Amino acid sequence: MRDNGRVTSATRQPETPAAATPPRLIATDLDGTLLRDDKSVSRRTVAALAAAEEAGVEVFFVTGRPARWMDVVSDHVHGHGLAICGNGAAVVDLHGGPGAHRFVKVRELPRQNALDAVQLLRDAAPGTVYAVEQTYGFNQEPAYPKLHMEIPDTLAPAEELLAQGSRTATEPVLKILAYHPELDPDAFLTVARIAIGDRANVTRSSPSALLEISGPAVSKASTLALCCAERGISHEEVVAFGDMPNDVEMLTWAGRSYAMGNAHPDVLAAASGSTVANNDDGVAVVIERLLNGWL
Repeated sequence: MRDNGRVTSATRQPETPAAATPPRLIATDLDGTLLRDDKSVSRRTVAALAAAEEAGVEVFFVTGRPARWMDVVSDHVHGHGLAICGNGAAVVDLHGGPGAHRFVKVRELPRQNALDAVQLLRDAAPGTVYAVEQTYGFNQEPAYPKLHMEIPDTLAPAEELLAQGSRTATEPVLKILAYHPELDPDAFLTVARIAIGDRANVTRSSPSALLEISGPAVSKASTLALCCAERGISHEEVVAFGDMPNDVEMLTWAGRSYAMGNAHPDVLAAASGSTVANNDDGVAVVIERLLNGWL
């Protein structure tokens, strides 16, 4: 299913006092947030997630990762087993396990928008190289570095990969990855957002100058808002966790939000609260406290 129509607003609404609203959904980023730096999920965190589901609180993994990288949490999908992947570009059912994930919703980046973004950013930041994430495929330019520990399906210029008649045209584009070998990551993000404008949504989650470019208005926040609306869950009933700029909109939208102790400064400014670092089980610390307050 592809969905590129009007989406539920991901703009924070007037605050409801946190104490008056029990949580109904926990939305957590993975890398740098739920996962430790070695990409493991601690026993304490596994227990906290299970306790939340048992208490009737849904848990959504909301990540920039593609579906094929969700094996790190496939063993911890209690209840519904849904995850928001690709910074909001896809909602995925993880019940099938690694390699058997089912796409429930796809919010693709239109190819013309993608081509426009590639050219505009090439002009604004010469030296930028690209990779293209699709529902199942991963393709890249020859000069794109080996950042993802996987072999691309196709090596070709981005313009060729995104052409309407290309061999990749049968699959929707979820996002473009844009890498610059020299620019400061935050400076690169600013340049890209100014250059691309509203043709696409630009963010980042890597410590390097690696940007993630999605469809217009596609973000973790807007897709989470859609999923919550389908369940009759208001933003006040959502608790969100994150650590990098691609989490900012989600943390701003959620009724309660927590920046990790290791978070980017923009995330610390956006969240309504903070917790300890990912390596110290910061998500579990908050979940335990929330459940103890409401059980």
